[in-house]
Amino acid sequence: MLHLLKARQAEYSLALFNKALIAIFHPYNYPKMKFILSLIFVCSFYLLKAQSEKAQLESLLFNLPDVQFKLHSKPEDKHLKYLLTIKQPLDHLHPEKGSFYQSAVLTHKGFARPTVMETEGYEGRLDGNEIEAMLDANNINIEHRFFGTSKPDSLQWDYLTFEQVTADLHRINQLFRTIYKSKWVSTGISRGGTLSIYYKSLYPDDVDLTVPYVAPLTTALEDKRIYHFLDTMGSPECRQKLFNVQRFLLEHEAEAVAKLRWYAKGKGITYENYNSLEEAFEYWVLEYPFSFWQMTSMTCDAIPTNKSVDDYLEHMINIRYIPLLADKYIKRWAANGYTARTQMGFYGYDLARYRKYLRHIKGENPTAAFVPKDIPLKAFDSSFTKQVSNWLDEKGNDLLYIYGSRDTWSACRVMVSNKVNSKSFLLPGADHFEARVKNMPASMKAEFAIEVKKRLGMDADLDALK
Repeated sequence: MLHLLKARQAEYSLALFNKALIAIFHPYNYPKMKFILSLIFVCSFYLLKAQSEKAQLESLLFNLPDVQFKLHSKPEDKHLKYLLTIKQPLDHLHPEKGSFYQSAVLTHKGFARPTVMETEGYEGRLDGNEIEAMLDANNINIEHRFFGTSKPDSLQWDYLTFEQVTADLHRINQLFRTIYKSKWVSTGISRGGTLSIYYKSLYPDDVDLTVPYVAPLTTALEDKRIYHFLDTMGSPECRQKLFNVQRFLLEHEAEAVAKLRWYAKGKGITYENYNSLEEAFEYWVLEYPFSFWQMTSMTCDAIPTNKSVDDYLEHMINIRYIPLLADKYIKRWAANGYTARTQMGFYGYDLARYRKYLRHIKGENPTAAFVPKDIPLKAFDSSFTKQVSNWLDEKGNDLLYIYGSRDTWSACRVMVSNKVNSKSFLLPGADHFEARVKNMPASMKAEFAIEVKKRLGMDADLDALK
């Protein structure tokens, strides 16, 4: 009985299939038939092409020395994405001294497409960038040496120099040039943008164009251009309001710190890198004007004036800087503090207005580059950044700098020499996060696209940024 039932089901299914075939191939349905067959052919063609390209790319990646890869994209994703692990020497001049594994992310658009090197100043990211989008380019996002997972088993700080960091980038460039033979561009944001400038200066032939975003070029441990910016940014009334918040909180330090202690406990953060929570609090207050202009688009009307400790603290916390002073973040970004204190330079706090209100910060103007106490520091040496600055003035061609006029770091922006063809784009009123091509005024955006085409011979699709 069961066999009979299965046989009848099979006969019924076959009859339905035959009926469908007759319907499709009936003379009256020739146009539909042609459309369906064409659609099947086109889909099959692109599927086979995609599978062929994937196989070709993976074969090429497999043959790259010291490169491991893992497919990260899903079948439904538009582009192939791979997580890369690249073996790098600790010392590029002496490979025998050991190695570490550097993380990167490859997004593949096509072998004939241009390629963007996205130089991170911190950990790597999976997201794309504006240059990649505008050029429909391949993208290699490269995590910075000694950040994230790109660390040796034992952190040997003598090997954290920008000569070594840029040599990492050069090696990656040379490896992947065997796969991607079209134009090459480097780009980065903030500290990653500064790294793209360093990289261009030491290996000018690696890329055809460099686009650094909001990238300061400091040449001193206490870059005093920051002080001038903070003393002139906004109206005198606005600057006074900022100072009033600082003064009030310092005058009510005991009450404010008592509240901050509970806040820190609730967030699970500690401040043991300082001599006391009170000292950390004073650094936080000193940082306030820098972060107000850099990290927010707040207007001066948003600054509280009611002399309430709670309201002032809430306002400061909304700027979101206090957690960045905590131990876990100082440890997480130790490489940033280390390079700032030894080679890159940074900014400090001018204590002239604050000395009589400070109880726990003593001595001369302190640096804002915090480093875990257990890391040995060399004396600061400005020779590298001065060498870069001189090169930019004399030979720094094919860089398109992007800055925001409100961003505190724009005080240390590169001033383009008339000896080179590079350009700088200063977005009016933009902070550190708003200074992007998509936010440029229309005329500036058009000029930027023209400059890109001059250097690459291809159009920048500005509509891709919408």
